[in-house]
Amino acid sequence: MYWYGTVGEYNIMVFELLGLNLEDLLNYCNRSFSLATTILAAEQMLERIEHLHGRNFIHRDIKPDNFVIGRENPSKIYMIDYGLAKRYKDPKTKSHIPFRDNKSLTGTARYTSINTHLGYEQSRRDDIEGLIYVFVYFSKGVLPWQGIRAYIKKEKYERIKELKIGTPPKLLCKGLPSTLLHNVR
Repeated sequence: MYWYGTVGEYNIMVFELLGLNLEDLLNYCNRSFSLATTILAAEQMLERIEHLHGRNFIHRDIKPDNFVIGRENPSKIYMIDYGLAKRYKDPKTKSHIPFRDNKSLTGTARYTSINTHLGYEQSRRDDIEGLIYVFVYFSKGVLPWQGIRAYIKKEKYERIKELKIGTPPKLLCKGLPSTLLHNVR
């Protein structure tokens, strides 16, 4: 990061010019990554989330579009778009934000956690669940709840939630290499 600050009503961060996001890269790679590419991306994405969580923030919009590769070093992945990020823990008192429910969906429905769909306050676990959906998406090129149509967003989100709840991890991960699935129930 070269600079950050506020200009008028906007918070600004200036980074080096970055490359393609992982969604665009996935499209370039015929809609699925190899196992090796998925694992290499997953490792870096987990490191980025761990770093953010270590600074007492959650991202709340995990999706392939919010991870980009470097232009000068395309093997390095950067996390971007902190517009929905939220402090989950007070750095001085170390107290966690309180549990709340009846919250509206925040983030991208395709990758957001079941608890977020249920209206629960987001926390680190929700970023991690979102990453898992992204990793499955990278490997398979599709998630079971993609392509759902509805007349209104609320109905679409409800259908996505029901499909996520009704899709056991073993079914979600069906067809993935067994080396990744030894702990999937």
